Amino acid sequence: MNDLLTERLILHPLTIEEAERVAAGEAGPQDRWAADYPAEGDRVGARMFVKGHAATGGDTHPFGGYEIRRREDGLAIGGIGFHGGPDEHGAVSIGYGLAESARGQGYAVEALRAILAAAPGWGVRRLLGDTDHDNLPSQRVMTSAGLLLTHESDELKYYAMDLA
Repeated sequence: MNDLLTERLILHPLTIEEAERVAAGEAGPQDRWAADYPAEGDRVGARMFVKGHAATGGDTHPFGGYEIRRREDGLAIGGIGFHGGPDEHGAVSIGYGLAESARGQGYAVEALRAILAAAPGWGVRRLLGDTDHDNLPSQRVMTSAGLLLTHESDELKYYAMDLA
């Protein structure tokens, strides 16, 4: 699978080997990571990707994990990825995170918009996301990308966007 490119970012589909390094938090000689990448959320996402790959016995892309890299220097600054493939209605959940040093610059919105643009070509009809009530930056990312708040539970706020 090819990288997804935006004006400032490269969304690089993780290989299993890359995901294992992210999950362990141990860069290989070819990895270019921000000093504060991967964060715990990146490591969790990478472990989910590796586990999903093992469960399916093969490539999970395009519904796997992506490393968010800056185009200007190739530095990995975060991750974005799916929580599995689409359900029977074409809905799929997504998660994302950035290194603290990369926050507040619009990178998460840019990455999410790239996924939203590509997803219909992958058969996705509805993109879902959720966040803690107190995670205002993540809520702003989703609404800035066009997702709408659909409902809330005691722990989470749920967002969605129809793509069909």
